[in-house]
Amino acid sequence: MDHASVSTTLRPARTADVPAIRALIEPYVETRAIVAKPPVAYFEGLQEFIVAERDGELVGCGALHVMWEDVAEVRTIAVHPQMRGHGTGHQMLGHLLQHARDLGVARVFCLTFEVDFFARHGFREIEGDPVEPDVYLELLQSYDEGVAEFLDLDRVKPNTLGNTRMLLTL
Repeated sequence: MDHASVSTTLRPARTADVPAIRALIEPYVETRAIVAKPPVAYFEGLQEFIVAERDGELVGCGALHVMWEDVAEVRTIAVHPQMRGHGTGHQMLGHLLQHARDLGVARVFCLTFEVDFFARHGFREIEGDPVEPDVYLELLQSYDEGVAEFLDLDRVKPNTLGNTRMLLTL
């Protein structure tokens, strides 16, 4: 993969991208950095995804999932191993954070092993309840595992052991 000849472009994900998205994510799933999901989950959440493309090849992906009026989660950020360190992750995260601002979201959450990467973008580690008690009760009704991780529910602990909960105020 020649890094100097072609620029990386971001675009919304398409249904035809799902196999390539899953291939990008697979190394992260194998190391338990990203929780495995069935293919249907990628199709159901496709409108949340952006992809990074370089010379016609998918080299990165990431998603923004709105959880509540003022909170969204950046999730499933993955970069092709040969593209790590070339700014692709930063470019995608910047795009997702701008999208959060455009949607009117005030805070963005992530659950990550890449603490330094997110800290460079202003994310800070959090503990305890990140929302007011009434919103907490509303979010408990969600079936989404990312929301459960945000709330630090015991049922998701086995999937996220070692991850750090981080939050950015926009």
